[in-house]
Amino acid sequence: MSEPTPPESQEDGSTAGTAGDRDRAGAFRLTTQRLAPLTHRPDSPGVYDIYPAHPLGPGRLVAGHGALAQRLADAPCVVIDGYGGVLWGRLRDGLDRALRALGIEPSWLDVRDALRSPREIEALVAPFLGGDDPLWGTAFTGELEDFFEPAALAGLRRECERSTAAMTILYGEGAALAGANGRLVYLDVPKNEIQFRSRAGSVLNLGATAPSSPKEMYKRFYFVDWPALRRHCGRILPSVDLVVDEQRPDEPVTIEATVLREALGQMARGCFRPRPWFEPGPWGGQWIKEHIPSLPQDAPNYAWSFELIAPENGIMLESDGMLLEVSLDMLMLLESRRVLGRAAERFGSEFPIRFDFLDTVDGGNLSVQVHPRTEYIRRHFGERFTQDETYYILDCVEGARVYLGFNEGIDPEAFRAELEHSREHGSEIDVERFVNTVAAHRHDLFLIPNGTIHCSGRGNLVLEISATPYIFTFKMYDWVRRDLEGNLRPINIERAFDNLDFKRTARVVERELVSRPTVVAEGDGWREVHLPTHPEHFYDVRRYEFDDAITIDTNDDCHVMSLVEGTSILLESPDGTSRRFNYAETFVVSAAMGGYRLVNEAVGVAKVVQAFVKC
Repeated sequence: MSEPTPPESQEDGSTAGTAGDRDRAGAFRLTTQRLAPLTHRPDSPGVYDIYPAHPLGPGRLVAGHGALAQRLADAPCVVIDGYGGVLWGRLRDGLDRALRALGIEPSWLDVRDALRSPREIEALVAPFLGGDDPLWGTAFTGELEDFFEPAALAGLRRECERSTAAMTILYGEGAALAGANGRLVYLDVPKNEIQFRSRAGSVLNLGATAPSSPKEMYKRFYFVDWPALRRHCGRILPSVDLVVDEQRPDEPVTIEATVLREALGQMARGCFRPRPWFEPGPWGGQWIKEHIPSLPQDAPNYAWSFELIAPENGIMLESDGMLLEVSLDMLMLLESRRVLGRAAERFGSEFPIRFDFLDTVDGGNLSVQVHPRTEYIRRHFGERFTQDETYYILDCVEGARVYLGFNEGIDPEAFRAELEHSREHGSEIDVERFVNTVAAHRHDLFLIPNGTIHCSGRGNLVLEISATPYIFTFKMYDWVRRDLEGNLRPINIERAFDNLDFKRTARVVERELVSRPTVVAEGDGWREVHLPTHPEHFYDVRRYEFDDAITIDTNDDCHVMSLVEGTSILLESPDGTSRRFNYAETFVVSAAMGGYRLVNEAVGVAKVVQAFVKC
């Protein structure tokens, strides 16, 4: 994203652990945002829905420890695995009470007893944590089982096999690694909730014995824990019996895994909308608060809306008004070919495109920044592709601008000297002596390939269309601004200058980095507009403009879309079903859907932006 969002906004994450046990009497999460409700009915057409859900039909979800206990009551052995961030102590206490109420006295085995020593785990993860770098490490190349002693896992399996208890429960992240033959349950936690829990110190990283700072936990989470846990989830997901949404620890919601897999298959053949989540930031604006009044209004601002960031967003499902959320990763791990179409050959189970909002309306400028070149991000951070971005101006105030490229004839060394002086002395810089600015208007598309200096100026609501990597931002100048905790934000001049392309000056910006729309198809009351991207971008952008309706075919491409003008539209599928999407909502049409129809529900022209992987 145009900022390394989680570390910068204090939306730092953690992962595994049971430190929440000691937090039972107090808050287990730290945020201004409310927990997602157990039940929800969507608002009226035209109103942005912060809890979008895929309908399952009646009787598919159950809530509470008692309901989970009833589904496990006939199993002599139960294996409860899960993602990092589960409050395992609460789960154990609640399920134990519920089972005893049914007359079952369970025996509990904690898979943490099979972990390697803290010293061994520190040695395992240290090469991937970037030393004393406060933000970045390198993607973990190991597996979840590397955290465990094989002999100890085998010992837990034997304990399960030999147990004489009415029910033996082996639980914890990685519990399935022991190979015990039992009912397999998987607990999932939305990644925003994991980050809120880490801020409260209620969860730990994998194998850690104590919480560290949220920033340190997030770095470990992103570079080590998430990759290991994701790969493990992908291996066991086809054989899971029950999936549990644990974000409300006293009201876990359970679904039969066969029902979940069927629903994910429907999404992979149709369309879906991830659940967005929102965060304040030092430069955040007021547009999101004003246009999405169902959000908590006591937040100082909303800088970001995470519309579609595959590693962090979830997907909600609904039955009888009840909600369950699972990670978007689950869909991709099971159904990537149907979702991505031909792009799956390149990206595998990784969702390649990201949509998010950057709100600077009545806020401040973003930091002056650059993203790494492809070779750099691969060598230093282990990413497969880099953070190439575009700014689509969804809305803006008069006079709003975007900082993009350099002015002609600047001296790079003089620029660097001023940046370093500012960092050392906290002094302001006349940025516009060095950095080019471009006037912003609604529906403009600005191209930001890697190596390009840029930032959104104040007064913009940017729909950022980008490659999925989202924390690799090298800031050079941040207007001598402090974060929400009162600290000067970190500056990365050295890494920035390793990546800046000083040839991208005002003339190049005008010629190559301001997209020039062209109409490529049109008919009665509709047209298709191409907004070309840069050759460095692996994705392309189109906009559909229509009075009444338009028919589109995926052509085996995945379409990521947003209604950027209009009130609401219906997406009509080949199977006769339809789904409503409202202004500013992001949604995905899976490649496997084939043809579909968009119907305008309001008077006036509807405009829908679409991004897809280039052929």
